[in-house]
Amino acid sequence: MDNMAEIWLATRDLRVHDNPALADALAVAGADADRTAGPGAPPLIVPLFVVDPAIRKPPNRSAFLAGALADLDRELRERGAALVVRHGDPAVEAVRVAQAAGARAICIADDVSATARARLARLARVCGENRLELRVSPGATVVPAGALVPDGDPSRLAYQVFTPYWRRWAATAWRPLALTPGRLALPDGVTPGRLPAAADLAPGGSPSPRLPVGGEAAGSERARAWFAGLVTTYAATRDDLAADATSGLSPYLHLGCVSPVALAARLAGRPEMEPFLRQLCWRDFYAHLLAARPDSAHADLRPRSAAWVDDEQGLAAWREGMTGYPIVDAAMRQLLTEGFVHNRARMVVASFLTKHLGVHWREGARWYDQWLVDGDVASNAGNWQWVAGTGADTKPHRVFNPTLQGQRYDPSGEYVRRWVPELAGVPGKAVHEPWKLPHLERAVLRYPLPIVDHADAVARYRAS
Repeated sequence: MDNMAEIWLATRDLRVHDNPALADALAVAGADADRTAGPGAPPLIVPLFVVDPAIRKPPNRSAFLAGALADLDRELRERGAALVVRHGDPAVEAVRVAQAAGARAICIADDVSATARARLARLARVCGENRLELRVSPGATVVPAGALVPDGDPSRLAYQVFTPYWRRWAATAWRPLALTPGRLALPDGVTPGRLPAAADLAPGGSPSPRLPVGGEAAGSERARAWFAGLVTTYAATRDDLAADATSGLSPYLHLGCVSPVALAARLAGRPEMEPFLRQLCWRDFYAHLLAARPDSAHADLRPRSAAWVDDEQGLAAWREGMTGYPIVDAAMRQLLTEGFVHNRARMVVASFLTKHLGVHWREGARWYDQWLVDGDVASNAGNWQWVAGTGADTKPHRVFNPTLQGQRYDPSGEYVRRWVPELAGVPGKAVHEPWKLPHLERAVLRYPLPIVDHADAVARYRAS
């Protein structure tokens, strides 16, 4: 067939730079183009994204995804192609488009979530039934999940502790960056379809009012600004809650709008940037754990001695940012407004829910999954389990004191006053202990008293 094209099924790799699955499809399509249309002819490629109505899409990630798809379409059109959008089962729709395009192969990036694994299994079966080759490329991590196995014990499927994984990871040769496509072309008979809006992806949902813009262009600009400035002071400022000194790249990494390998390559060999490189390794580590233990998305990696508590009132107060602990409430209100929470604050609020209130980490993970614009299954569950004492933390019984954490990492109280307007008039560190204010002054604030006493909560946790 003269009208031969190859399919790149985009999933969580929504970029044109350093995209192994896209590059793989282009390599096959380029050889076809040279053979059928002559040297120099643009390869026929179908960049395909399938909107799967069976997958629940929270409003914040839907809004970010819609922006990312629009930006990817723009990048592809500048090169002579377009993003082809279909709705339905990704395996069925991909094969249908492949048949219409005369494709021999479907190229896709690997991934570790249960949804991604099920999609890949269906795709392999349907491709086999229709005599299509399925080509799987490295996915959303620097080092492929499952590639690193502890030495000397092949029965162990995964590292259980971060530090030895980090040493092995840092010594591993990463894949070379994939080539960026030049001119492209869509095959005849394949229409792009309409790009989905956020409302199409999450009908009836209302996204948070202050979300980042999705897409490779925005992610690349954020990365450029990050490397030009704050990355060199990251070790000193990353825990400063009010400074907003983190990269903000997590949502772009989640949907593959920026390449984790390209980021890592810019950090490697520069000691002052190692703290940020470790964060990319943590992201890989959690994907590595999920690949080895798929049930860790919802089941404890390690048993917890303390019994979980059913506390609907406490859970509701935590969700709404009304616990009476200012640093906890500031973080929870930031989540609802920006779809984001600073990592230090995430640890504090997770510890409060699981160890002060005794509520199961799954409740917190579900709430975060509903609101986080960077909500990644592996990282979300991995971080929650780490704090709850059921995961990879080597000190599972640690408890974060929310008052001391606020005083240490928000010493001026600026972060709290930014997100808890009831406390805007409380000066300095006093904002972290509003219950110590005189009674009349406290009444004017209309801010709740702590829903649990810190010392009592820690004593109960230690005794359980």
